[in-house]
Amino acid sequence: MRFIVSTSILLKQLQSISGASSSSTVLPILENFLFEIKDNLLTISATDLQTSMVTSLQIEAKEEGRVAMPSKILIETLKTLPDQPVAFSVDMNTLAVEISAGDGKYKLSGENADDFPKIPVVDNISTVSLAAPVLLEAINKTIFAVSNDELRPAMSGVLVQLAEQSITFVATDAHKLVRYRRTDVGADKPTSIILPKKALTLLKSSLPSDDVQVSIEYNNTNAFFQFGNISLICRLIDERYPDYEAVIPRLNPNKLTVDRSLFLNTLRRVVIFANKTTHQVRLKISGSELHISAEDLDFSNEAHERLSCQFEGEDMEIGFNAKFLVEMLNNLYCEEVVLEMSTPNRAGLLLPAIKEDHVDVLMLVMPVMLNNI
Repeated sequence: MRFIVSTSILLKQLQSISGASSSSTVLPILENFLFEIKDNLLTISATDLQTSMVTSLQIEAKEEGRVAMPSKILIETLKTLPDQPVAFSVDMNTLAVEISAGDGKYKLSGENADDFPKIPVVDNISTVSLAAPVLLEAINKTIFAVSNDELRPAMSGVLVQLAEQSITFVATDAHKLVRYRRTDVGADKPTSIILPKKALTLLKSSLPSDDVQVSIEYNNTNAFFQFGNISLICRLIDERYPDYEAVIPRLNPNKLTVDRSLFLNTLRRVVIFANKTTHQVRLKISGSELHISAEDLDFSNEAHERLSCQFEGEDMEIGFNAKFLVEMLNNLYCEEVVLEMSTPNRAGLLLPAIKEDHVDVLMLVMPVMLNNI
């Protein structure tokens, strides 16, 4: 088996799917890329058994064949080569691989392609199509709120609820919750699936920034994403997602409207002086003044700042983990935000002051109990 390809083109393709491969000590074959040639089309696959990525490119090849090659050494070699044609020769009996580039020759040992796990195939699927920027925004808005708690597998992914006239992405770790809904897209058949965090992280890094349509196909066990010449296949999290609607407070008479960037920068400064374990900040709202403070009694550190704001409701004092508020404000792209609250011991809702067309973003943050000294 022999083929010729440009180093820069091959490197770009390998880097786009390398995140799916695994440095597994149990299954060393997962540290390889699977190369398959058929009809002058080179298909390269990487997998960790849960998530797989496949890319393909046209090449010059006289023979067809399949071989697995070690991913790390391939990428590191291609990174150091200038942009030039590189020839791969594989002895299909010994699986020895020889790479010729310019005046250099490099040899490495391949693995039997039959040992490489089979990539899941599409069957009994439903389909929905999303523009890449829309899917990217949905991932960016929710992925930071996904739980890392292995004892709650359902919350270690993002819930995607597909309805006829909307698509909703939800993530929560029990301290914060994000719901991102689009009403300009929909699916033929209402359903909900839970996408794992790793697959979404890989999508985030490989989705194109231009307005390419991403085809999303899914069945009971897997989701298949197709864009350009890249496919990503991931196993769905087979768990029941918690009833998140039940924790979103409906009546929030106290509404604080404040400049997002001012609020964000103030919190970043004040949290430096907060307790390093709780990151607790105190918000005291009276009239059109927001007083933000933090203290660390162990080190006698404290910080106080005042911001002007608009406030509807009764004066109140409430505590939050500033790290959560900073994460949320970082992911709201608007000039002003509204913080809706009911009582100091109930969740607060962070929303954009002006809603975009067809987009509904809701972020919920649980309060922390204040020590009233």
